[in-house]
Amino acid sequence: MDSEDTARLIYLVLLGSVIAGYFLISNRARMGEAARQAALWGFIFIGVIVAYGLWSDVSQTVLPQQSTFEGGRIEVPVRTDGHYHLTLHVGEVPIEFVVDTGASGVVLSQEDAAQVGIDTDTLIYGGRASTANGEVRTARVTLENVRLGKFQEGRVRAYVNEGELANSLLGMDYLERFNRIEIQRGKLVLER
Repeated sequence: MDSEDTARLIYLVLLGSVIAGYFLISNRARMGEAARQAALWGFIFIGVIVAYGLWSDVSQTVLPQQSTFEGGRIEVPVRTDGHYHLTLHVGEVPIEFVVDTGASGVVLSQEDAAQVGIDTDTLIYGGRASTANGEVRTARVTLENVRLGKFQEGRVRAYVNEGELANSLLGMDYLERFNRIEIQRGKLVLER
């Protein structure tokens, strides 16, 4: 605990003592009721302290941060799952991707492929990809009018995964379109 934390703790103890002293003095005749009110205010006080202390963790979950676009720079905060997520528009359809520097290409899940208008039943799954879960079959597709914020890409080569895939993956084929890729203090930074 540094000196700033110690000063805050002393302030909170003094404030709590003043509030408790006020209740005890003003309710001398009714000590049972005063104790009940003091306990209630104590719980409220502790609740506020806990909420304040946990706000940064809670706000990450309740109020997820969006990517920040500044000029030719995109900042993406890490999510609570430990991954970086980016939403790209394929045509007019927003698709959420997990940034995967270990993937060589852009990989769509069956559900996301269907959302952008790809008929997954007619695809030819002639390719193969090695994943952490083993080998899977893939079908090569071309995505039209791909956009990330203000960055319009036009056509992007991608693969549809025949197996189960929780999230579509944004691999190095797409990430290499940026001049700089950096991870710093819980943020993924992409620059052009």
